[in-house]
Amino acid sequence: MIGAQTVVDVALSEARRLGRADETIVVVTDRVDTSLRWANNTMTTNGESTSRTTTVISIVRDGEDAHVGSVRSSAAAPAVIAGLVAASQAAAAAAPAASDSAPALPGGDTPADWDAGIPRTGVEVFGGVATELARGFRGRDTLFGFARHELETTFIATSAGLRRRFTQPTGSVEINAKRDGASAWSGVSTADFTDVPTDSMLEELATRLSWAKRTVELPAGRYETIMPPSTVADMMIYLMWSMGGRGAQEGRTALAAPGGGTRVGEKLTSLPLTLYSDPSAPGLECAPFVAAPTSSENSSVFDNGLRIDRVDWIRDGVINALSYPRAAAREFDAPVALAADNLLMTGGTASLQEMIADTERGLLLSTLWYIREVDPSVLLLTGLTRDGVYLVEDGQVTAAVNNFRFNESPLDLLRRATEAGASEVTLPREWGDWATRARMPSLRIPDFHMSSVSQAQ
Repeated sequence: MIGAQTVVDVALSEARRLGRADETIVVVTDRVDTSLRWANNTMTTNGESTSRTTTVISIVRDGEDAHVGSVRSSAAAPAVIAGLVAASQAAAAAAPAASDSAPALPGGDTPADWDAGIPRTGVEVFGGVATELARGFRGRDTLFGFARHELETTFIATSAGLRRRFTQPTGSVEINAKRDGASAWSGVSTADFTDVPTDSMLEELATRLSWAKRTVELPAGRYETIMPPSTVADMMIYLMWSMGGRGAQEGRTALAAPGGGTRVGEKLTSLPLTLYSDPSAPGLECAPFVAAPTSSENSSVFDNGLRIDRVDWIRDGVINALSYPRAAAREFDAPVALAADNLLMTGGTASLQEMIADTERGLLLSTLWYIREVDPSVLLLTGLTRDGVYLVEDGQVTAAVNNFRFNESPLDLLRRATEAGASEVTLPREWGDWATRARMPSLRIPDFHMSSVSQAQ
């Protein structure tokens, strides 16, 4: 493939030659990824791939109105660029006025690494994990799992001279262990695979499987429940995805206030919890600018290249901000707020083990699965527990219990939480394919709603 920088230059040159658009934005993403799978205590497959997506966005200005055409291609051949530009300009000419129109962003300095090569990864990155897994394969538990590493380099260039570049590393390791009909899961996120604690993951899995030597059947109901960071991440990520300002202003979401307006300023919990996104969060760094091939309620093609800063969505237990691209912020007289590709929440000081030790009788979750929205007006979610729900009695885990279907709202969980443990980097189980960068505390919920017993194993 020709370099992404060349794609940008050719596309912008072709846009000027055709001259049917007032502004042009080019977004090129080069992705290199590698993966490793294992099953039944045997390595099974590994592979590497390289891909590119190119998006050309043409904007035609007509007084206060702007018309947008966005065309995307995964073809890597240089010959497709001219056709992509022509199709984008034709789409803009035929498009209705865009509701998210905003002024063009000014050009700026070209990043120092703009012309550098694309970082690469390969199966060798899994060397340490594979070595430690090989020792685990000789143990008593049967192991299954998957590891992946991706390097995604995004270039943004506009006809106004704006230039942005960022390489996003994304990695994860997920291990399932089985013993005597019981199953347990452990997962971690990683940027470079130098920090994957495979040995301690295997020890944790062995401990959970030993808890399942005794099993107890429990009915549906409300139970004091300890949610570890992975399960909290799954619920809070869905909350973040639902914090669009437009939907709340129009009364369509759980963040809409009765009688109009939004719930910004409402106190959710007496716990001093802050939920935020921050592109520069140590260890969870992500793109510090907007890269939007198409517009949505929470992002706009007109904002491509716009700086993303830290946003406290909930601050000290109070709803503090909702997501607004520039056009929506102007329409609703609200501050521009853009979500970074990570999510963090502060917590307390207690470890998960200390929270277990302080439990007289309750449940310990391990992961959540198949989460779906039931009622957007209150953000009620349903889903299943998976790979281990455990009974805690007098500060000790004493048995595994059956799986449940749950019905809960992340907003209501925050309202009812009575304790938050120490915040730690975690991998959400349900949303781990899309959202690997999270730091969450454990939460104690006094009356978590297990709505029915599930036969899922």
